[in-house]
Amino acid sequence: MNLPEAFIEQLRDLLPDEWEALTSAITTTEPSVAVRVNEARGASVPDGVRRVPWCEQGLYLADRPVFTFDTDWHAGRYYVQDASSMFIAHAIKHLVHEPVRYLDLCAAPGGKTTAAIQALPSPSLVVANEIVPPRARVLADNVIRWGNPRCVVTSNAPAQFSKLTHFFDVIAADVPCSGEGMMRKDDEAVAQWSPTLVAQCAQRQREILTDAWQALRPGGLLIYSTCTYNRQENEDMADFIVNELGATSLEIPIEPSWNIHPAIGSDCHCYRFMPHRVDGEGLFMAAFRKEGNGTRQMPRIKEKTIKKVDETVKKWLSSPDGFIMDQQGDLFIAVPQDIRSEVATLRATLNVLHAGVEMATLMGRKTVPHHALAMSLARSADAFPMCEVDYPSALRYLRGESISIDGPRGYVLVAHEGAVLGFANNLGNRANNLYPKSLRILSTHLPDEKPHCL
Repeated sequence: MNLPEAFIEQLRDLLPDEWEALTSAITTTEPSVAVRVNEARGASVPDGVRRVPWCEQGLYLADRPVFTFDTDWHAGRYYVQDASSMFIAHAIKHLVHEPVRYLDLCAAPGGKTTAAIQALPSPSLVVANEIVPPRARVLADNVIRWGNPRCVVTSNAPAQFSKLTHFFDVIAADVPCSGEGMMRKDDEAVAQWSPTLVAQCAQRQREILTDAWQALRPGGLLIYSTCTYNRQENEDMADFIVNELGATSLEIPIEPSWNIHPAIGSDCHCYRFMPHRVDGEGLFMAAFRKEGNGTRQMPRIKEKTIKKVDETVKKWLSSPDGFIMDQQGDLFIAVPQDIRSEVATLRATLNVLHAGVEMATLMGRKTVPHHALAMSLARSADAFPMCEVDYPSALRYLRGESISIDGPRGYVLVAHEGAVLGFANNLGNRANNLYPKSLRILSTHLPDEKPHCL
């Protein structure tokens, strides 16, 4: 790998005593592979593995398997995430001590969103946003796979959040950046890099932060992060947040053994992850408190009348009285009662792709359970029979093929090793596959053995 000379000069100025070690790590070492387990699904970090120091749910893998062929991944039992990025969970646990409205402003593909869901005090509301529609769909898929019913996925420009004055208690902005921290594992990050790109990204970051600032209540928290090394997009942006937006830099406690580099050329508390120091990719993070001490606000939105829906559908939830049912076209949706006003406000203000639990779709006279219900942690364990299939059958199911199921007729949950994959309609001699087309495995090669990551 040949790094741009201007980039190397930038590192020399930034890290006069460490630039050679950093460039060597970028060009000659392999990225680590890490996953974060979903404890809400009963997954846990196995004994004897190497853990991610700053994330108790994170572990390193010895090599990189083909995750597509791991049924545990499809079942939402873990998320593949760079170890450095897992620091967001550590930051949240030390800064947030009560339930909040949390906005992940630039959230795709969903690693930091699912980490936040895991780390935030219950019952928090998480809004995950992505401006690019195809990436927003991937974000929604990952949120649904994680299973939490208190998450909303939107696809909006940051400026549109300014309409939600003082709505959020916490905003996480993992902003688009020049991607220097990804150079070790992404040749495109090397090819696209230039000083001009750095300047353009810094300007865009100031705009994003300014646009979103109105949506953060006084006294609220901002967690700012990038995956780049230069000071323009990192410490200079931290100084901008303090000096121009009026915020206070916050300290996040860390252990010296973690080898995280402090701020460079700034009095703000900043945390730099670099691959010659940590087992992870490049990351910058800093946290701030907005001046003032105000309560979050709720715009006055007239909630639409809830249509009467099939009570049978509502009983598919473990705590049906805790949800309000809605119908949008042919789709039944369940929203937790205590956030119904918040969801109504978001729907009236933003482009909402997902909220609560998509329960079922009306198809003529049939009510077909939705894949999101199969994945939801709010689903009643007794709502549908769970049918175990072997590994080859599980892969065929994930490819969208018909399989034979040993179980009762009707709608059943297809599972492998106790992990639910989705719905099928068992007809007796065969089962109609209800696994969503957009999620199906496309590979024609199927392995004989399951890769075991947990």
